[in-house]
Amino acid sequence: MSATEHLRMTGRVWVVGDNINTDLILPIQAYYLSVEEQPAWVFSANRPGWSDEVTVGDILVAGRNFGVGSSRPAARSLKNLGIACLLAESINGLFYRNAINFALPALEAPGIMALFQEGDVAEIDFEAAKITKPERNEALEAIAMPEQLLGILKAGGIYPLLQSENLIE
Repeated sequence: MSATEHLRMTGRVWVVGDNINTDLILPIQAYYLSVEEQPAWVFSANRPGWSDEVTVGDILVAGRNFGVGSSRPAARSLKNLGIACLLAESINGLFYRNAINFALPALEAPGIMALFQEGDVAEIDFEAAKITKPERNEALEAIAMPEQLLGILKAGGIYPLLQSENLIE
């Protein structure tokens, strides 16, 4: 994605609850596997087989305090699994920055759990911080993402951004 493109997406929704920690997202047995092998383990403890059902472009909707726990790269595994973005009532701060750094768009959107059920379709406009449920023409305003973080997403993550600015090789 170029820095001038408008960040929008549409996808099928998967719903998880409150207080989803990084141990549930990326269990310890997956932590020591290769980056390519890790996505198959996402949510294996609480939703066995889920990673086989996800298709590229799907959207994860979560409750409060998503991503609490360690700093393990669970956001990278969600991104590598094909999850296009995360929408949550609230997101743990460390997880939020890891998501942005790994180019997994994430928005906090109080009220999101009441808007979507699993299998619904969501449309997201990140610059406008607007989430829409097109089949019912319902919309929700999210908490806007700071411009600097949008820039990291549009660059493809923190490493591609730093490389494009010749700050790392």
